[in-house]
Amino acid sequence: MDSITQAVLGASIQGALLGRWQGRKALLYGAMLGTLPDLDVVIDYGDAVANMTHHRGFSHSLLVLSALAVLLTWLARRLHPQPGYSSRRLLLAVWLVLVTHPLLDAFTSYGTQLFWPLMPTPTAWSSVFIIDPIYTLPLLAAVVFGLVGGLREQAWRVPALALALSTLYLASTLAGKHMAEQRVEAELARQGIEAEQLFVTPTPFNSLLWRVIVLDREHYHEALVGWFDAGPPQLQRLPRGTRLREQLLDSPAHRRLAWFTNGVLRYDRIGDRLIVTDLRLGMTGFHPFRFDFARQRDGRWQVHEHVDRLPFERGNPEHLLVLFKRIWQPQSPVPLLAWAGELEKPLLSETGSR
Repeated sequence: MDSITQAVLGASIQGALLGRWQGRKALLYGAMLGTLPDLDVVIDYGDAVANMTHHRGFSHSLLVLSALAVLLTWLARRLHPQPGYSSRRLLLAVWLVLVTHPLLDAFTSYGTQLFWPLMPTPTAWSSVFIIDPIYTLPLLAAVVFGLVGGLREQAWRVPALALALSTLYLASTLAGKHMAEQRVEAELARQGIEAEQLFVTPTPFNSLLWRVIVLDREHYHEALVGWFDAGPPQLQRLPRGTRLREQLLDSPAHRRLAWFTNGVLRYDRIGDRLIVTDLRLGMTGFHPFRFDFARQRDGRWQVHEHVDRLPFERGNPEHLLVLFKRIWQPQSPVPLLAWAGELEKPLLSETGSR
């Protein structure tokens, strides 16, 4: 999730558990601890794929953060031996502030390595967009309330209530994801399509309209499914370009990317370049993680030793209006095929030379 959300989540947790003793300082301490795991973004791992796939790694491990919580609690007790509350309460607060950061990240589509140094496929429950105002606003309001009025006496109940509301909303997004998945699976069965894999994720900034990706060998299908839809999902068939994947079988960077994304990738030949797109993130045709993996010279593909990430185009804001209209008016057309065509456009000039 975005940094503001992580900060207000941490602040709300510490405010609810320690606000009656620490007052406004609880919000500051919680916000700082709540954003601590994302400091791994300052590390350069060598190329774009490595930077993407190592982010949310060791710094988001439940094992590492649990050990860190014990260490920080011990240090705090050494510095302030008699704060008025128990070491057990302090440890619980610090631990919850730290571990809820990666757990919340795991609800997005990116992929979080909760069990590092073990190497299962990164966790991506993909039920919330990376920025979701409905989740964030109750927590933000509670933090503002605490900063203005303080958290002494009974005021700590306000962040506790905000946490309850946000958590209930988070649970509701899992229900939305299940709804979208069930409807698409029913349509696949009706059409006789045997899917290799389904990936379900919300469209930008909401949890009412869902984007479903269906991997189907050389192709993939995309569908939009909303809570208010009456008819079956409309599957849009798109080329996946998996034959190009054979050119990258010996690439360690591609193997790591395929592991990190669980194979939800698209391959395109654009001019003399082989471009690999992570389909999970962003929106159809506008994906933040696209990589220049190889270049064709004299009829042969030469895989780059260091992989670059292409510049990211966020798309036209009018697309958001189309999606929001689709939520409330299920018959409104959404040109997914035209948007996906953006992936086949010639590369920008700054990526044309190496």
